[in-house]
Amino acid sequence: MTQAAPAIALHQVRFHWPGTDGWRLDIRHFTQAAGERVFLHGPSGSGKSTLLSLIGGVLTPRHGRVEVHGRSLPELSSGARDRFRADHIGFIFQMFNLIPYLSALDNILLPCRFSPARRARLQASGVDSAQEARRLAARLDLDAALLRRPAAELSVGQQQRVAAARALIGRPALIIADEPTSALDADRQQAFLELLLAECEAAGAALLFVSHDARLSERFSRRVALEDLKHPAPETAS
Repeated sequence: MTQAAPAIALHQVRFHWPGTDGWRLDIRHFTQAAGERVFLHGPSGSGKSTLLSLIGGVLTPRHGRVEVHGRSLPELSSGARDRFRADHIGFIFQMFNLIPYLSALDNILLPCRFSPARRARLQASGVDSAQEARRLAARLDLDAALLRRPAAELSVGQQQRVAAARALIGRPALIIADEPTSALDADRQQAFLELLLAECEAAGAALLFVSHDARLSERFSRRVALEDLKHPAPETAS
């Protein structure tokens, strides 16, 4: 990766689901600097999760450029996008996407098992993957006994914190967080945000954070409305 490159660079990005009319997303331009913390907001149904999936390489645009740390994701094969995401992007999905029969600890460790780059970053700092998983879990107020339980047996809030630890492990260069505090109470929201910001700062990682809770935006470098990124709708003749 090119360290001087922006964490995210979008230009003329358009996307629609097959079989539908009109663009689901039509983004003019968006850039996020390496290490920058951005709070993204917009009404339900406006396309925030779709945009995050494009940036994470889960989806590819129908038109335009999506670059993450200098790599053009649409130019990569599906397998190469998966490897790039595993190595360099920590994704906190809105629906968590935990493997229900695996323990909480094994869910947290999954990125390190798929990504030699994440393991290498931890080894370079003298920490093994299991140690780091337990440290993150403790910071997220997950009791050590919970780590042995299958993810399906955890509460929604506990699953959300496991998903966060999974995204953070191995110090990826970009963290994408899709409504990561929605299942947490007020106290745990603040503790979670403190951890997320501290871990991103320690790793020099950029953070793109989506939430409906505008109170959380005060801790971010920049607040961006999704509607401000879109092309204006064409005028209709009167």
